[in-house]
Amino acid sequence: MTRYTPMPPDNFGGLPEEHSRYETSRAVIFPVPLERTTTYETGTRNGPAAIIKASQNLELYDEELETEPYKEIGIHTLPPIDTMDGTLDDVLTEIFTAQCALLEDDKLTVTLGGEHSLTPPIVTAVAKKFQNLSVLQIDAHAELRDEYNANPSSHACAMRRVLEVCPAVQVGIRSISAEEARAIPQLKTKIYWAKDVARLPLKTWVAKVLEDLNPNVYLTIDVGAFDPSIVPATGAPEPGGLDWYQIISLLRAVASHKKVVGVDVVELLPQPGDHASDFLAAKLVYKCLGYIFCHG
Repeated sequence: MTRYTPMPPDNFGGLPEEHSRYETSRAVIFPVPLERTTTYETGTRNGPAAIIKASQNLELYDEELETEPYKEIGIHTLPPIDTMDGTLDDVLTEIFTAQCALLEDDKLTVTLGGEHSLTPPIVTAVAKKFQNLSVLQIDAHAELRDEYNANPSSHACAMRRVLEVCPAVQVGIRSISAEEARAIPQLKTKIYWAKDVARLPLKTWVAKVLEDLNPNVYLTIDVGAFDPSIVPATGAPEPGGLDWYQIISLLRAVASHKKVVGVDVVELLPQPGDHASDFLAAKLVYKCLGYIFCHG
């Protein structure tokens, strides 16, 4: 027969079966193309597929860690969950159930969104397994409304729901409502405003974030945390965001000093012709996994 080079596997990183089997992989990519409550630009449902496609063009050697993380980790990619069938509550319950099953199998899950409303059910599942949990949110928006458009499960309420489960630290925030500003003093959260972080030496504020986090940490990263000059492909871009090295320095410090028990990357809204945003999100996921499993 004619021999030829096949296309790479359609999984995160384009990884061969040897390094992507579920049974032997320590990390699992969980695509959740959820888009039910977006209020400005739409298209976050296309985020997971765009991240996975971009990831297949990553250089899998990490020059910072001086290793090929995927070989040490094993990264399995699940099929996307159906987020269009049933009510939003039905979908959130299914996400919770799926996360519980992955935790039973001792997998570190990286959930790809989709809108931020996917985070609370995942954190609820993680909190069932891990005590002393806190959530580190890296984002532009506080998402601390009690409800939005009469919907307590809106993406605009994601962190308010998280705080019903465990405390949080919020980094890069630069957009809140009057309602949120009034509520913050009574909530179990510590906010590192973008306007302050931008003016402080990196080591100073990263050390303070570490002090505020519990031993077990769930990471939720909204790509809107990045300045829109770096990542324009998000639904509600806010000026004055963080840069690549600020965010990955924070992630490396957290992975080095805490136990990271889950990750999500949300709110990528792919744009025609803007491959850089998709690629950044994919590299961010790979960096997180490298830091968590290979930081030494």
